[in-house]
Amino acid sequence: MNQTLESIYRSHSRRVLATLIRLLGDFDRAEEALHDAFAAAAQQWTEETIPANPYAWLVSAGRFRAIDHIRRRARFDTARSDIAESLYPEGEAMEIAEHEEIEDDMLRLIFTCCHPLIPAEARMAMALREVCGLTTEEIAHAFLIPAPTVAQRIVRAKNRIRTANIPYEVPDKTELPERLAQVLHVIYVVFNEGYSASSGSAIVRADLAAEAIRLGRLLLQLLPDSEVEGLLAIMLLQDSRRHARTDTSGDLVLLVDQDRALWDHGQIREGLQLSARAMSAESVGSYALQAAIAAEHARAATADDTDWRQLVTLYDLLLIASPSPVIELNRAVAISMRDGPAAALSIVDGLLREERMARYHLTHAAKADFLRQLGRTDEARQSYQTALSLCQQAPEQTFLRKRLAELYDKTTRH
Repeated sequence: MNQTLESIYRSHSRRVLATLIRLLGDFDRAEEALHDAFAAAAQQWTEETIPANPYAWLVSAGRFRAIDHIRRRARFDTARSDIAESLYPEGEAMEIAEHEEIEDDMLRLIFTCCHPLIPAEARMAMALREVCGLTTEEIAHAFLIPAPTVAQRIVRAKNRIRTANIPYEVPDKTELPERLAQVLHVIYVVFNEGYSASSGSAIVRADLAAEAIRLGRLLLQLLPDSEVEGLLAIMLLQDSRRHARTDTSGDLVLLVDQDRALWDHGQIREGLQLSARAMSAESVGSYALQAAIAAEHARAATADDTDWRQLVTLYDLLLIASPSPVIELNRAVAISMRDGPAAALSIVDGLLREERMARYHLTHAAKADFLRQLGRTDEARQSYQTALSLCQQAPEQTFLRKRLAELYDKTTRH
């Protein structure tokens, strides 16, 4: 039963939280209600009595317990009594009707986290905490900043929402364009956490990736835009490789070694169509360019068929549109495939002078791989060890340990 409940938590908890925020009007109250709802489920459910609609049951249970808490406290505070009655008038039926139209609270939640009144540095931390359910430690690792800094940003964001009475809603269509960039970024970060989890025992969090794709589709309906098309294309093309990214033991399989027959070719077809539309727009943005990069990989029947020259050109354009050291790192990998590892190594050495990139395990992993290809075994081993010390995802740690073991074996044989 515990495994079943954990699975339901992974797949439903963020949607339940988003709905409870709408119903209860307060982030902290909703988070408490979410935990109460799952505690109730753990006590009451058996394998035979799991509700047909766990989402509706959990929302009802969380809402009921939140209002019960408020009513008990209201004996000493008439203001709390008014809150309780406004949330749930006495005698109102407890059912969250399955036939009642459930609005998309996840999209509401993202727009709330991205409201312009919330400080820019707090928006992403807030979204990762509330939309993805990441811990402050995981968010800190993703942004390479201290955990207390993340916690402070989230507290400030919640306080701003409360004091400024920021509405929990998808804005009017006239306001959508000016909010679009931040919302796209949040959905992209949600997808990336699903596509390659920042920590934990699994590479993929399929529930998060699927939710990001669903939100991307919904956003495209609300606001047809080439950058929305580009983002949806990226997500579909990347997610199409999910089943080929690990072997039967759950170990990481690199793109060049993947069995492409396992790729989801339906997703690829849809992604390629969206990518072509995004690239044909009058103004081509960073998501369209990233989709074009993903499309190049998707079109290649084998790893050897990959057009690395075209990929380097696309990365050059992407760096102009959206300068980023992580994009530079990805470009270095493409250059290593086009021009050899020595040309890429000098780029990575330059990136490692930046404090943020020096704390990023993939920078050191890339350097290690280039050194390995160049036969500089001792240096490669040192870089792999640094990458391993910074990595927090179990399958990537296993992969790095294997590479280290291979280098030790090579040294021993020689």
